[in-house]
Amino acid sequence: MKKTPYPPKMKTIDEMLNLDLLTSEQHHQIASWIASADTPEEILKMPASLWQAIERASEVMGINEDLLRPPSLDAGDLNLG
Repeated sequence: MKKTPYPPKMKTIDEMLNLDLLTSEQHHQIASWIASADTPEEILKMPASLWQAIERASEVMGINEDLLRPPSLDAGDLNLG
């Protein structure tokens, strides 16, 4: 069985905290909620105030734009090795 470190690493919300887009308390509450959720449906039940904090931080970081951007047409030429 793989042992998960506690608190588990949550790169996006960690970055939001480092950029001062979330308070330490919001980060802790969000991380705890996600860590205790067994399913995506349980994550979706997170309190509205925490979702609003994530949405505000996501907007500042431009996350939605990144997700909606069409893939680059030259991505096939990408050489990773």
